[in-house]
Amino acid sequence: MFDVAADAYAQFMGRYSEPLAEQFVEWVGVRPGDRALDVGSGPGALTARLVERLGVSAVSAVDPSQPFLASMRTRLPGLDVQYGSAEQLPFPDDFFDHAMAQLVVHFMKDPVAGLAEMARVTRAGGCVAVCVWDFAGDRSPLSTFWRAATDLDPEARTEDDLAGARDGELGRLLEAADLTTIRSGELPIRVPHQSFDEWWEPYTYGVGPAGEYFTSLGDEARHAIRERCRALLPPAPFDVEAVAWVAVGLV
Repeated sequence: MFDVAADAYAQFMGRYSEPLAEQFVEWVGVRPGDRALDVGSGPGALTARLVERLGVSAVSAVDPSQPFLASMRTRLPGLDVQYGSAEQLPFPDDFFDHAMAQLVVHFMKDPVAGLAEMARVTRAGGCVAVCVWDFAGDRSPLSTFWRAATDLDPEARTEDDLAGARDGELGRLLEAADLTTIRSGELPIRVPHQSFDEWWEPYTYGVGPAGEYFTSLGDEARHAIRERCRALLPPAPFDVEAVAWVAVGLV
């Protein structure tokens, strides 16, 4: 699903995760002098924002995709980049002030175990912070694609039922991982697109559930979903607006 080139992911989701990361860091309250971990960092949208604020020596990143890790080592020289999953973090206990996961909880094999592991590597009084697109509320940047898919194929499996995709669910997952003082909210973004083709092309790269669904289709069905998306979107240029659920818990 994410065994793809970092550039493909950046064009598909990075155009939305980069502005989201700026808001996420601010909302959590990351401050100079803190030490932070980016869990499931991908090619580094959140990691780069953390490095800007804290310096490269105060930031670590972990991801199970070797292409993403290689991209981050090039993008952020000197960064502590580790291979691993949220459920088995390669870091000692009580090491970070913030453990953050942007657009990752819904892909964890065991979200509660992953959040508990993030808490393990965070000091007492530090925070575990997470955000996930509002898939269930039809407010993700992929909503138009999935709306077109289900219009044409009502049996298409969307991302609506993934962990953290509903209002209040991230807070409940943090509580289940024994975190306290839950704070939650929404982070809105707006991204301009100059043409339909510029918006559409990354869906053909096979990234994530949407990309996997598209590449599983035959040529006729691919053309149909493309044209259905075109019909659902306003004339170019247009903006894509999206909202992510966000929550933080104290260790």
